[in-house]
Amino acid sequence: MVVFKEEIPIKTKGEEDIVDITGEVAHAVKNSKLRDGIACVFVSGSTGAVTTIEYEPGLLTDLPRALERLFSKNIEYEHHLRWRDGNGHSHVRAAFIGPSLTVPFSDGRLTLGTWQQIVFIELDIRPRHRKIIAQIIGE
Repeated sequence: MVVFKEEIPIKTKGEEDIVDITGEVAHAVKNSKLRDGIACVFVSGSTGAVTTIEYEPGLLTDLPRALERLFSKNIEYEHHLRWRDGNGHSHVRAAFIGPSLTVPFSDGRLTLGTWQQIVFIELDIRPRHRKIIAQIIGE
């Protein structure tokens, strides 16, 4: 079994920026020269998340609205009271979505559904420079 790692740098616009990273992850799989295995996509940090979505304008609007309904910015968070950084909701949202995603690949291609893209979601309240790790394992 072979392990290959590639870093994907991202500059975000701040809270609720949803970035399609499918192409970059597919490129990492191609660079690995592996045919079959899994790609683990992981963001370092506690206010960003990785998931899949159909990357289209309606859902790019719907997802942030759903996050606001589930984890409102307008309630009291102990994190904010302690640190006064205004991003308690960002941490909670990231914890629920999660920092990583595992995608199988076969014949050197990600096995995503037709309308399924891999996305990074910026949940912090300010623009950030992020580093996404693609760890590719396979044969």
